[in-house]
Amino acid sequence: MIKYIEGNDKMKQVKAYYYEAFADLRGKGNPAGVVFDANELTEDEMQVIAMKIGFNETVFLLDSAKADVRLRYFTPGHEMNLCGHGTIASIFGLMERSKTMVSRDITVDTLAGILPVHYDHNLQEVHMAQAPAEFIDFTGNVERLAASIGITAEDIDNNYPIVYGSTGIWTLIVPIKTIDTFLRMHPDNKQFPDILAQLPTASVHPICLETYDKTCDMHGRHFSSPRSGTVEDPVTGTASGVMGAYYINYINRCTRAELKVEQGYEIGRKGVVRVFVSENEDKIDVSISGKAVFVEEFIITI
Repeated sequence: MIKYIEGNDKMKQVKAYYYEAFADLRGKGNPAGVVFDANELTEDEMQVIAMKIGFNETVFLLDSAKADVRLRYFTPGHEMNLCGHGTIASIFGLMERSKTMVSRDITVDTLAGILPVHYDHNLQEVHMAQAPAEFIDFTGNVERLAASIGITAEDIDNNYPIVYGSTGIWTLIVPIKTIDTFLRMHPDNKQFPDILAQLPTASVHPICLETYDKTCDMHGRHFSSPRSGTVEDPVTGTASGVMGAYYINYINRCTRAELKVEQGYEIGRKGVVRVFVSENEDKIDVSISGKAVFVEEFIITI
């Protein structure tokens, strides 16, 4: 909902909603700002709202001529092609607001393309497809990369490659030997663009096969590109999708897998992403699933 401030038609008050994705309890998972009915907002206004909210991503829902809904994703610093936790949160919120009592298939218009989303009413989960996985070999300096996240090159697991991966947005997958290393990580993301010269706007995503939750298959952390205006993303849907594709491509060569990925433990925001991957001819299809919980609503003045 958008209101103009009385006596000042140049200032708007925009109602925003705070959800946490990949969790069903408040205080966990990944915070997302959601603005419904955002058709009247300009791109600049969306960017200002995202900056004022300050979460890793804020999602704006708009009408679409090509799909059921258009989603635009903004960090405090720039617009993103795709955001997993933002999609989970916004579609969950949309179904909750419309009091949907049945499962539904929904098409979502994003900068990464038109993506199918499924709302499972019984499980209270949102299942979203991502773009087919892509990988590019990392050719940068491993010692500098390790130092930029506060660890050493000896902590990196050389049994698996360091690669850029994308299911709609690029991140650098860094395999780590042991889970205790994640507690020592202190990223200096200002160094990332120089170290990641091939894709200087990419984020860095360390992963590990050891987990805290023994029902999970992989553990991760996600360190943002400095252009995002944030340092760490608590629970990352797109990077979890990349982890699933990485798993069947490099760790356990197979054509299909269903995995559970945990993230956020080190910063008290633990969450779980279910990841589904399958190899079809020359591509790896990826989708993820997760829950969300509503926290509060608030007003942003722009």
